[in-house]
Amino acid sequence: MYLDDYKRWLEADLIDVDLHTELLNIKDDEEAIKERFAVALKFGTAGLRGTLGAGTNRMNIWVVRQATQGVADWVKTQGGTQTVAISYDSRLKGWNFARDAAGVLAANGIHVRIYDELMPVPALSFATRYYNCNAGIMLTASHNPAVYNGFKAYGPDGCQMTDDAAAVVYDSIQKTDVLTGAKYMSFAEGVEKGLIRFVGEDCKNALYKAIESYQVRPGLCRTAGLKLVYSPLNGTGLVPVTRVLKDIGIEDITIVPEQEYPNGYFTTCPYPNPEIFEALEKGLNLAKEVGSDLMLATDPDADRVGIAMKCPDGSYELVSGNEMGVLLLDYICAGRIEKGTMPKNPVAVMSIVSTPLADKVAEHYGVELRHVLTGFKWIGDQIAQLEAAGEVDRFIFGFEESYGYLAGPYVRDKDAIIGSMLICEMAAYYRSIGSSIKQRLEEIYQEYGRYLNKVDSFEFPGLSGMDKMAGIMNGLRENAPTEFAGRRVVKVTDYTKPEETGLPKANVLIYTLEDGASVVVRPSGTEPKIKTYFTTLGKDLAEAQKEKDELAAACKPILS
Repeated sequence: MYLDDYKRWLEADLIDVDLHTELLNIKDDEEAIKERFAVALKFGTAGLRGTLGAGTNRMNIWVVRQATQGVADWVKTQGGTQTVAISYDSRLKGWNFARDAAGVLAANGIHVRIYDELMPVPALSFATRYYNCNAGIMLTASHNPAVYNGFKAYGPDGCQMTDDAAAVVYDSIQKTDVLTGAKYMSFAEGVEKGLIRFVGEDCKNALYKAIESYQVRPGLCRTAGLKLVYSPLNGTGLVPVTRVLKDIGIEDITIVPEQEYPNGYFTTCPYPNPEIFEALEKGLNLAKEVGSDLMLATDPDADRVGIAMKCPDGSYELVSGNEMGVLLLDYICAGRIEKGTMPKNPVAVMSIVSTPLADKVAEHYGVELRHVLTGFKWIGDQIAQLEAAGEVDRFIFGFEESYGYLAGPYVRDKDAIIGSMLICEMAAYYRSIGSSIKQRLEEIYQEYGRYLNKVDSFEFPGLSGMDKMAGIMNGLRENAPTEFAGRRVVKVTDYTKPEETGLPKANVLIYTLEDGASVVVRPSGTEPKIKTYFTTLGKDLAEAQKEKDELAAACKPILS
């Protein structure tokens, strides 16, 4: 079957010369053909994501057209404005895919609002809401290596598509022939017919205005003298992040030159992910050179932001996503109480795999902290529920341990633009009172205990990878561990049982241990890997780290 599909693609007019060349190069390599054609990329709530190349199991214009036809079929059942917003980041083929998606939608009689320059996830979420769209499409593979691209689909609320909507789209995709099934008109024809229009400056400016309205201490940054090194990691952050930072008064910004402009090859780091040291290394070297207070980096689609903070001895220390989530929650609560802008009955939201230290901080400030499944759409869902009740102003902050933050309801996905603004404002504030982010973090640990949160990953590449992952998760359920590293399991929470958790079904297991530590096991929704999240609590960092290492060693034989 897959050999027949290969032959059909080889004989088709593929337009993209790269695809035809790739197919010719693998003509005698059945394993390579199988890898590309034996399965198709599956459309889920995170859309599509895969390696660039030829075939149904790769990202290319044909797979993008097929997926867009599925979205178009769904949109046509929805009424409303019959409009879809589109954005794309710096990844290879991003503009080609965005343009082709627009052409498919236009051929289906659907109006398109597409950005005239690469723009991040929060901008797409905002435009979807601003133009009252039925859906949004973001061409991105987030922080994956350069060989990837992807297709994220959003609902009318600016949140990633719901399970129900994604199932309908997937059903439609399966009925659409990948090479001939999607309707299509050229981008130029779509523009000529008035079906394709660019996002206006009014929308872009409204996004910046919305973000800047969530400053905690407006005007503070103009006089604080904060010195910043910033890297957009060759992605979409450069224009929006520097625009907002300059608007709020941060002028001393040094951009990492090798990572300043869009470059889909990401030649300076294998993973353009602000969670990992290699991505921040050039920025850290530059920070040491210029003596900045802070080094900040956003991922290619600018929905995640990572930082390194300056320590008293002049060195720089990376701040984890959990630590920054706690720092921002603490800063927003204290600042809004001080300024009299804290709403009545404030609500914050975090994912179930994020740090319990945030619970302690929220409790201290009298904030209701809601726990949701992993995936920022669940935080967006909580905002939607507050909005439906006429109480959207109660939402003050949402975060995930994977460096995603949001401090207002103007978009429904994580936003590195507002994350960058608030991190810089927080750093400027602590600087202005003779303190620092590092000092405040130590004070938080002193007050609530030395929590340590670490994530390990086990990768399962290839066609059999997903089956291996499923087998491991089934094994954990059928033969549940009773202890990890000699520490007894006192509670197992299985998120495939919504009747027990009160949350939608998810493939997540949480083991609570007798000493209060926890181990979370969760397959990634977008990559062939199982993630383990460890939370330990010690009298100091060394004690917490020792327990984490012992727990990780106990997990290794189970998960590899």
